Amino acid sequence: MPRTYARELAFGAPVAPGHGVLRPLGLCDVTIDDGFWAERQRVNGTTSIPHALAWEDKVGWVRNFVAAGAGESNRTGKDFSDSDVYKLLEAMVWESARLGDEALEREITRLAGVVAAAQAPDGYLNTHFGRPGLPARYSDFEWGHELYCYGHLFQAAVARIRCGHEDQLVEVALRAADHVCRVFGVGGTVAVCGHPEIEVGLVELGRATGRTQYIDQARLFIERRGHGLLKAIEWGQDYFQDDLPVRAAAVFRGHAVRAGYLAAGAVDVAVETGDQELLTAVRRQYDRTLARRTYLTGGMGSRHTGEAFGEDFELPPDRAYCETCAAIASVMVAWRLLLATGEEKYADVIERTAYNAIMCSPSLAGDAFFYANPLQLRWPGRQPDSDEPCPRAESGARAPWFTVSCCPPNVARFVASFGTQVATVEADRVRIHQFASGEIRAELASGHQVRLDVRTGYPADGRVEVTVLECDPSQEWSVALRVPGWAEIELDGLTRQGDLAVARGRFRPARRFVMDIDLAPRVIHPDPRIDAIRGCVAVERGPLVLCLESTDLPEGFSAEDLRVDVDETPVAVGDGARIAGWLLGQPEGHSWPYLAQPEPPGLRPEQVRLIPYRRWGNRGPSTMRVWLPRPEAELCVGAESGAANWPGRTADTGDTGDTDAVNVDPELGQPA
Repeated sequence: MPRTYARELAFGAPVAPGHGVLRPLGLCDVTIDDGFWAERQRVNGTTSIPHALAWEDKVGWVRNFVAAGAGESNRTGKDFSDSDVYKLLEAMVWESARLGDEALEREITRLAGVVAAAQAPDGYLNTHFGRPGLPARYSDFEWGHELYCYGHLFQAAVARIRCGHEDQLVEVALRAADHVCRVFGVGGTVAVCGHPEIEVGLVELGRATGRTQYIDQARLFIERRGHGLLKAIEWGQDYFQDDLPVRAAAVFRGHAVRAGYLAAGAVDVAVETGDQELLTAVRRQYDRTLARRTYLTGGMGSRHTGEAFGEDFELPPDRAYCETCAAIASVMVAWRLLLATGEEKYADVIERTAYNAIMCSPSLAGDAFFYANPLQLRWPGRQPDSDEPCPRAESGARAPWFTVSCCPPNVARFVASFGTQVATVEADRVRIHQFASGEIRAELASGHQVRLDVRTGYPADGRVEVTVLECDPSQEWSVALRVPGWAEIELDGLTRQGDLAVARGRFRPARRFVMDIDLAPRVIHPDPRIDAIRGCVAVERGPLVLCLESTDLPEGFSAEDLRVDVDETPVAVGDGARIAGWLLGQPEGHSWPYLAQPEPPGLRPEQVRLIPYRRWGNRGPSTMRVWLPRPEAELCVGAESGAANWPGRTADTGDTGDTDAVNVDPELGQPA
């Protein structure tokens, strides 16, 4: 590993590696106080978290713990519903630490007590197994999710520890972790869970407590994976990532969330044990997945069957599954690889995925969610019942809750802790990876304390201003800002050094550095090997992927009816764009949709508004598409071939765009 840091407590950070190029900063170090992410955190705290808690109470998932504590066999929800209570607890912990919310603290204490009452004396904890009238403990490793649920419990406990509390929730998690090590450690049951997640939980709990046996147990689970320990199923062993050892795989495959959680756990194990071979293997797999199996939004998973990855370049926009949790899992991997390697391309991935694939899920109001995130919808979605959980993950409209509601609490914990992914420390340098207005406080490797103010309207506005608030003028140090892979920039007080804009020197308070990022809309062409979107283009503005929503078309037209004029440069409008094209009047009356000779459609010139993808579906049912067809005559025009690092190419150069950014909000000023 490149550099070793002291194993100090990273106060308020979900991930705190003992080794790596970069050291993360916690919620106590980074305060977001304005702009896009401040607004999303406000909505998350005031609406999404209370909304999720109300639903988990309503559908009985909290009461499952009460029933388990009383020895009752009645329960509701899926076998993994315990994990959603733990994810929500984690979100509440981060939110309480962020704001110092005493009412939220009381609620955390109450829920921890409810969970603790369900724990068996030997540390076992699950409301679906192990009591009279219910299946026996560890009787269904394929689908039971017992170890998966522990992983989310451990992550909630890590949040609690790192936010300065060692209370009942932590005690419950430590008893459960000790139980897992006794049952599944060396000489114990040789098994893995059908859904990876315990690995990341164990490693982080080991980091937070110094109990290395938890890291050793995570390593055992990683090494056992891929040896056929799970029973064969109709979708194949790759669904569980149990077809190949982690080190032998070439690319992510199978269930997309499972693949991401497993990779994140493998990176954690590799970093903590100094296993360079394992780290290299995961980097290779993730990089190939980004280049060949990832949507423009950063979403992952192209098959509804198995919620799974398809083959290379199998990326149909209308059948994209792109589960929200898969996007969060991808960010988990990218963040760990960024910390381990220092390569800013992984921060680009985080930006793209966060703005588009993750923040598309919650409504602007924060009380309804997408589970799946297709890039095209051919029919206006039906509004789900506001009083009942939605059974359909692929609904065309956001739902207040789902029968499988892993995504809402996952989004809640991601947003609440987002500040921890804004900046890091590299020796005597502060590196800013994500652009959000607020304050950064950091202790450099020398012990030098610095404080920075960041002001930006990003992603609606491309100016990022960094001002030194506090530092020792006698100390030499540096500040560096990520330069997005897609960006053209202008600098004031900074020098371009590869993917960073850097200033180094002995600075005094009030010293200011400025990076101006050109946010002009860009036309993107797909890799020609993606059959489903050949002949189409997309438009990005800064980190935002844009889309066409039928709400912005004349009455009677669908998103399917537009053909875009690629010779006309899109014009920025607010945080979206306007593009020239034609609306088609489709011929009617044919009894068979295949013709010996093409029949020219009627064309109506139109200037069409495009909005950030993450905002679609907030104005009622509509059709939508990201990839927009060119006129029919262009469909036979060949495109350049060749290897790509990202399956989307800029229109002006044909170069592959790096795994970079993604989209922004309209609450801060919706385009006219």
